[in-house]
Amino acid sequence: MTRAFLPTRFLAAILLGLLAAACTTVQPRPPVPTAPVIDPQLAQRYAAIETEKFKVPAVDLADLQPRYARKLVDYPTKHAPGTLVVDPHNRFLYLVQEQGKALRYGVGVGKAGLEFSGTAIVERKAQWPRWTPTRDMIRREPQRYAKWAGGMAGGESNPLGARALYLFKNGRDTLYRIHGTNEPETIGEAVSSGCIRMMNQDVIDLYNRIPSGSKVVVL
Repeated sequence: MTRAFLPTRFLAAILLGLLAAACTTVQPRPPVPTAPVIDPQLAQRYAAIETEKFKVPAVDLADLQPRYARKLVDYPTKHAPGTLVVDPHNRFLYLVQEQGKALRYGVGVGKAGLEFSGTAIVERKAQWPRWTPTRDMIRREPQRYAKWAGGMAGGESNPLGARALYLFKNGRDTLYRIHGTNEPETIGEAVSSGCIRMMNQDVIDLYNRIPSGSKVVVL
C-alpha cells in the first residue's frame, strides 16, 4: 500500500500559519457606551423654568446625587404638619405632612462653625431677593464681599437664587436664610456662610407651599 506525502513546501506553509496564529492576541471589542437612564419625572422636576422673572437653568442631573432629589418620604415626628425641619448632618430639609409623611429636599449647609441651630420663624418670604453680605462675611473675606456691602439686586447671579425665607427668632433677624442657589452642584455639601441653600426648583416649590409664620427647627 502506497502512502501519500504532502510536498515539503505545503507542510512548511501550514506550520508557519499555526505559529503566526499562536502569537496573535485577539483583542475583545470595547463595550459600546450606553446613555445613562434618566428618570423622566426627575428630568421634568429639575428642568429649566422659563416663566420666572429671570431664567432658572435646568439642573444637570449628572451632578445631582439621587438621594438629594425632592421626594415624599416616611417621617414620623412630634412636629406639626407645616413645620420645616432641617437636618444639617444628613443635608436634608423636611416639610412635615399629615400621616407621618414629609416632603424631603436636599440642601447645602453652613461650613463648620457657621451653622445655625434651634427654632425660628419664617418672618418673611421674597422672590428674587436682594442680597447683602453680613458684616462678619465682609470681615472674613473682604476681597470677595466688600464690593457688595451696599447689596446686590436679585437675578440669575445673585447668591440667594430665586427665593428666600428669612428666619427670625424672638422677633429678631437671625441673619440666616433658606434660599435658592445658582450652584446646584453644591447641594449635599457644607459650603455656605451658615445659610441653608436649595436648588432653585426646590426652593420655588417650598416657597409656594408654606406661609409666612411657619416654624423652622434646625437640628
